[in-house]
Amino acid sequence: MKKEDQKYFEGVGRRKTSTARVRIYPGGSGFAVNDIDVDKYFKTNLQIESAKKPIKKALTSEAVGVTVKVSGSGLSSQADAVSLGLARAIVKLDPALRPALRSSGLLTRDPRMVERKKPGLKKARRAPQWAKR
Repeated sequence: MKKEDQKYFEGVGRRKTSTARVRIYPGGSGFAVNDIDVDKYFKTNLQIESAKKPIKKALTSEAVGVTVKVSGSGLSSQADAVSLGLARAIVKLDPALRPALRSSGLLTRDPRMVERKKPGLKKARRAPQWAKR
């Protein structure tokens, strides 16, 4: 039976301009991000730990397979988007795990975005250099 035929639980996570669509397959195995193993896709241990944190906090004994489609922004932002999407999918899998994920801060979206550039300025807040003469 293919993964597409199995029942899955889906969650979407976003951070800055990254969007991650996470699917959890109960009884499956593996953790793939854009069809690449999570340990190979993310470069640093901090990014890998960030992406896997909801599984470590909530699922201790249950075997699950995880597939992720992520796009946009950088790898660090993508890791945070994967973490939020995974936490939301775990809540759909087992609503009793919601308090554990909520207390760890894994269900809260980080709203920080890049501020837009304003007219007459060089960047969002950087004004042109002032010349006295």
